[in-house]
Amino acid sequence: MSSPKIEHLSWGRLEVGGERFKDAKCFPGGARAWDWGETGTSHTPGIQFADAEELLERGAEVVVCSTGINERLGVPDETRAAIEEAGARAEVLQTERAVERYNELAGEGRAVGGLFHSTC
Repeated sequence: MSSPKIEHLSWGRLEVGGERFKDAKCFPGGARAWDWGETGTSHTPGIQFADAEELLERGAEVVVCSTGINERLGVPDETRAAIEEAGARAEVLQTERAVERYNELAGEGRAVGGLFHSTC
């Protein structure tokens, strides 16, 4: 399955596959809203491995983690290490760069997943 491209990014809004999200999880075969409350995620310490597990279960070989437009969302070293221990590569980038990188990998047909935060 291919990973859907992100069609639009602006403050507080991502569009993927014609759907709008504030924060999104993208993965091979689809995308859905990323509800931080599911795993207790907050800006500090930031993205947790539990946030990425679904992407890995759906076949992502690369997980792009966005740190927010203003880079206020953390990504602990433990999260990166756990993603890599699970057999995927972790890439951590500011949100606009993360979207560009994710779309580049998706365009190459790579099994890519992403966690995208569209504000701070």
